[in-house]
Amino acid sequence: MTDIKEIIQAPIFAKQKKKLHKKQIIDLDNALKSICNDPTIGEMKVGDLQGIQVYKFKSNKQQILLAYEVINLTLYLYTFGSHENFYRNLKKYMQH
Repeated sequence: MTDIKEIIQAPIFAKQKKKLHKKQIIDLDNALKSICNDPTIGEMKVGDLQGIQVYKFKSNKQQILLAYEVINLTLYLYTFGSHENFYRNLKKYMQH
């Protein structure tokens, strides 16, 4: 287990979080706690998204994917959302 020292949200992540309902924010916060406790919990991606990890969790009976990366005890939160177009949008975001 590693101790996360800092959490940095990408602007798109913060914008998406503002649009959530209270119950969804609680589910997201619980997912973030799980990641902080065990940063290796997510599935490591390869290819275009090498180094990015994706953690899957449920909110309102829907599966949500959360993209993050851990570098030098800093947790970078990139984006989250349903599976539809998730990886395409993530690739587009990471290219900028």
